[in-house]
Amino acid sequence: MAIFMNMVLGRHFLKILISYGLWLLLSCSLSSCTETDVACLKSIKASLEDPFNYLKSSWDFNNNTEGYICRFIGVECWHPDENKVLNLRLSDMGLKGRFPVGIQNCTSITGVDLSSNNLVGPIPDNISAIIPFVTSLDLSSNNFSGGIPKALANCTYLNILKLGHNRLSGQIPPELGLLARIKTFSVANNLLTGPVPTFQNANISREDYANNPGLCGGPLDPCPGSSKSPHT
Repeated sequence: MAIFMNMVLGRHFLKILISYGLWLLLSCSLSSCTETDVACLKSIKASLEDPFNYLKSSWDFNNNTEGYICRFIGVECWHPDENKVLNLRLSDMGLKGRFPVGIQNCTSITGVDLSSNNLVGPIPDNISAIIPFVTSLDLSSNNFSGGIPKALANCTYLNILKLGHNRLSGQIPPELGLLARIKTFSVANNLLTGPVPTFQNANISREDYANNPGLCGGPLDPCPGSSKSPHT
């Protein structure tokens, strides 16, 4: 009898434990998990200089209502009543600093536009781990320097990649040509050298490579030692 009662109690306890676990998962998916996106925006705000107070005046975190960050300037959410960032559009705000790696806490972000600011330093080598689901990345018209990370080839959802008007140098990783979804690619006005990637599903023009005196191949003049005629 005692063994039977222990079995019944054990099963009852197991049901309670499973129910509690499901409740935790559900509550996380509905509310607390979105706290990572709040932390994401807090980190971005803290890491960037904001001389014109665009973020300071709009990004007020003294609020605990669901969806409040969706009303911040430059922030678009998956749903207006859920703190889950879809796109971040901070173009032409005079922002200063380095690439805000805290953006990795916006775990469902698909669009990042930091163009026309005063951002410096390298594009992070682990960019694909920071924004793995990005479909549109615009870092143009800043002062980013160093090489173009090979890891961008792992951002397999990319449709748009704009890196023009920076101080990027070295070769364009040929692996970028493997981006099957890419439609727009621009690296004009940098310090890049060497052969350009061969894209399978995109028609990249000379203008997209303009003012990089060391680039060759593709729609540009043939690379030294190549017998391939230039595209027209």
